[in-house]
Amino acid sequence: MPIIRVSNVISYYTDKQTHFHVEGATALEAIQCAVEIYPKFKFHIFDGKGNLRRHIRLFVNDVHVGELNGNETKVEDDDVVRILAAAAGG
Repeated sequence: MPIIRVSNVISYYTDKQTHFHVEGATALEAIQCAVEIYPKFKFHIFDGKGNLRRHIRLFVNDVHVGELNGNETKVEDDDVVRILAAAAGG
């Protein structure tokens, strides 16, 4: 089973869990499983149409999914899917 990793800030929505195992064959399926486990996480990850929010970045084993097969990047047992929220400021 793949592992989801989130920052301490995002862990507010995952009952303070910064990493946990999920089902899923792709990065997106793993994220969808994570929001099933932690429903309050969904609003912060997906928009009203079910798409990942613009500020959410996914990495599989520390490689941005954009350099792989996007959200459909295959994941296997113990692969790490990291969810990062882009920050802006000045």
